[in-house]
Amino acid sequence: MKLRKVTAASATVFALALTATACGSDGGDGGSGSDGGNKKITVGIKYDQPGLGLKTPDGSFTGFDVDVAKYVAKELGYKEGDIEFKETKSADRETALARGDVDFIAATYSITDERAEKVDFAGPYLLAHQDLLIRADDNVTKGDDLNGKKLCSVVGSTSAQNVKKDFAPKAQLQEYPTYSQCLGALQSGRVDALTTDDSILAGYAAQPQYKGKFKLAGLKLSNENYGIGVKKGDKEMVDKINAALEKMVQDSAWEQAVKDNFGPANYKNEPAPKIGNIVK
Repeated sequence: MKLRKVTAASATVFALALTATACGSDGGDGGSGSDGGNKKITVGIKYDQPGLGLKTPDGSFTGFDVDVAKYVAKELGYKEGDIEFKETKSADRETALARGDVDFIAATYSITDERAEKVDFAGPYLLAHQDLLIRADDNVTKGDDLNGKKLCSVVGSTSAQNVKKDFAPKAQLQEYPTYSQCLGALQSGRVDALTTDDSILAGYAAQPQYKGKFKLAGLKLSNENYGIGVKKGDKEMVDKINAALEKMVQDSAWEQAVKDNFGPANYKNEPAPKIGNIVK
């Protein structure tokens, strides 16, 4: 009988310990992805865009989108070490959010009506424009200056085709697999200009090996409203991210991030956009 009493008492203590442990684990991995309850938060970024989202050889991450993502995660209650960055290429972004592979995406993600049918957006947090990158000693002041010149963009991009269709029908299009190859062609004189979003161009031009060699033409050929993508229907997450973005602007962290990432390219950025204001 004594043995049975001891066993019952031990079981009671053990059960109480389990209950205490369970209560103490609240806010751990079982928390919602919309706040700092989880130990980790997964953020989708680009890995190959200098100045915006770049994974460096030592495994760290740099760029304006990265700085924005870190600030937002901090406001959601996460420490920098709690952030897991995951590469999300342009074609994979909607799927990554729908599957729950990432909690939000900050990856030069332009807000469009078509995309807004599949995901929700916070922001915008940056207003970019399609522009041209040219050699520092060249001069292009309007789109039709490209008539008869060689214009480079990457395979699969519509940027160069848009310039040819809307501004310079006699431009000679040259396509390369990567922007880095376009930059090499621009530097050597094989092409006369490179086109995509001005923020992306500024990021490439800001790299140390290209400092002083290129400049942005400043043509503003289109408006690109960068937003932070979240899973469709997660209004709570959208509201929290919007609040974080507003705070980032108010405490000047947004302006500092622009200078840190685009400054060497002499990027004349637009002022921080107002949340919910989509410039067509």
